Amino acid sequence: MKKNIVFWVEEYFYNPNILQKVLSTLLLPLSWLYCLIVYLRYKSKKAEDMGIAVVSVGNLTVGGSGKTPLVTALAQRYRDVAIVLRGYGRQSRGLVVVKDRQEILCDVYASGDEAMIYAHKIADAIVIVSEDRKEGIKKAKEMGAKLLFLDDAYSKHDIKKLDLLIDVDVANQNCLPSGPFREKRWAGKKSFLLKEKKDFTRGVELKNKSDKMSLVTAIARGGRLDPYLPELVSKNYFEDHHTFTKEELEEILERDGSDSLLVTYKDYVKVESFGLSLSLLDLDVDVDESIFTKIDHYKKGYDAKKD
Repeated sequence: MKKNIVFWVEEYFYNPNILQKVLSTLLLPLSWLYCLIVYLRYKSKKAEDMGIAVVSVGNLTVGGSGKTPLVTALAQRYRDVAIVLRGYGRQSRGLVVVKDRQEILCDVYASGDEAMIYAHKIADAIVIVSEDRKEGIKKAKEMGAKLLFLDDAYSKHDIKKLDLLIDVDVANQNCLPSGPFREKRWAGKKSFLLKEKKDFTRGVELKNKSDKMSLVTAIARGGRLDPYLPELVSKNYFEDHHTFTKEELEEILERDGSDSLLVTYKDYVKVESFGLSLSLLDLDVDVDESIFTKIDHYKKGYDAKKD
């Protein structure tokens, strides 16, 4: 049931049929009210200097934008770096240190899938999940971080930061519930829009390929993977952050007669312990040097003011 609802909502926002377009139009008054409320919330906040250079990377719409590979590519450039995120879909609460540079300190159920990706892929990084992003930042500072990346935190208007936003190509520019926008780029709030194929490009490496593979993925709008996919026996899409069971994956392998399951890194960190045959669609991002220059300039300017 949940899966069907999630897929219907994704279709409604990004590829609507006639009835969904009519519903979107009818909901416009609610969207205007929602947009006004989040605007007033933005205006009521004052950005607090957290004593460390903070860079937020995210997008303004619901659904996936590929921010995790982008954050990974950015953070890999720096030393003494920390990543703080909410940890959506985790089975824990409060602040959890996922990685203390050298060692991963919890499992994926406590961290959530995205945090575990960062823990695996960014050497010497501090990774923290916390609903309260300020508490996460303070903890990262205590642990020696000199530069901090916030995963999807444009809406945290009470934190002083550099905001980088991935431009998501969507025809419906309305706020929830008529459209997919959680928030708008408010006048007076400085942010930088990053465009794919201009500011960054996506790539993919297929690891441990087998002759017969079945795609299994639990990322938002799984169809975004289509340009990168090899020949497959089947495609099996689950709702974003779905928690897999070994039995449902074994059933797909048996049904298809496949040699392996093809998964993204986001899926891999959740299923690697099952002992099943896996092929990995490892997505990465090549970032234009101008983006690193922007981050370096912000950090140097921040450090100079602090001194």
